Amino acid sequence: MTHRRPLAMAFAVMLGSLAGCSGEPAPTLAAITLDPSRVAVAGLSSGAYMATQVHVSLNTRVHGAALVAGGPYGCAQGQLETALGPCMTAEPGPPDAAMLVANATRRAAAGTIDPLSAFDGDRVLVMHGTGDRVVAPPLAPITAAVLQELSGNEAVVTLDDQQAFGHGWPTRDAGAPCDQPASPWLLDCGIDAAGEAMATMFAADGLPPKAASIADGTLARFDQRELAPEGTAGLADTGFVYTPKACTEGACGVLLAFHGCQQNEEAVGEAFVRDAGFNRWADVHRVVVVYPQTQSSYMPLNPKACWDWWGYGGADYDLKTGGQIRFVAAVLDRLAGTR
Repeated sequence: MTHRRPLAMAFAVMLGSLAGCSGEPAPTLAAITLDPSRVAVAGLSSGAYMATQVHVSLNTRVHGAALVAGGPYGCAQGQLETALGPCMTAEPGPPDAAMLVANATRRAAAGTIDPLSAFDGDRVLVMHGTGDRVVAPPLAPITAAVLQELSGNEAVVTLDDQQAFGHGWPTRDAGAPCDQPASPWLLDCGIDAAGEAMATMFAADGLPPKAASIADGTLARFDQRELAPEGTAGLADTGFVYTPKACTEGACGVLLAFHGCQQNEEAVGEAFVRDAGFNRWADVHRVVVVYPQTQSSYMPLNPKACWDWWGYGGADYDLKTGGQIRFVAAVLDRLAGTR
């Protein structure tokens, strides 16, 4: 399916003009004063699978996750058929949670993902709408159960799978009708998923403070190419980073927010990075939000610009050695000033 971007998306808008629109190279991602105890990931659909892969593979560095319309870690097992069947539609049957836990446990023992003990104290939100017709809602409790089991019940996992919304990221007031999901895969449901996610991951008491009425930080592009390992499949040339004013002076956390399929800049412009709701809450919680971007391709086959959660970039796609996982690690290194 082809999506046309509104003409206005071709121009720089509020929060400052974005470097790179004229073909000039985007600037490199700048280091911040990073609080390493406040690093988390979030994502929708393929982005939720990506967030899960990052959380599990790099769990000594990532301490929280918010997963909307995704599934459990390792679900696809490197097979597109499995991804499209059990991991999306739960047909001919749902994923085997015990098998997935056993596989991840073996990987941790082999050192291809971080030790499972690092999950201790992590805070995770698993959210899925009852009206989702793309990714089966019964995957949500399996996702939560796998993470709980991997953590030895030491992570705090919240399951929210009884709200009535379709396939997309629920917002207060932006996007398609809540029961009629469509591009840009933001849903106008009166549900502040970003607020719930940020409270789960970053609020000490789990209760959301009052969000800013508007985001008053800076949204900018950054060069993804110089951080990506050579040969990494699927990544666009540039990503986005939102920096609250407070984070230019003091220590802040970091959230990596992964868009879903057909929700990258190429497909929806800046809709996800501006309207998903993270930026207003980032100001409140003192969190820099990084929005990595994918691009569509036919070699490897990824026409909808999904994150690699079935292996189009190589057999180690969901391990620490996988190209997209290594890119995320490089992003965190750069933010921490160690790269």
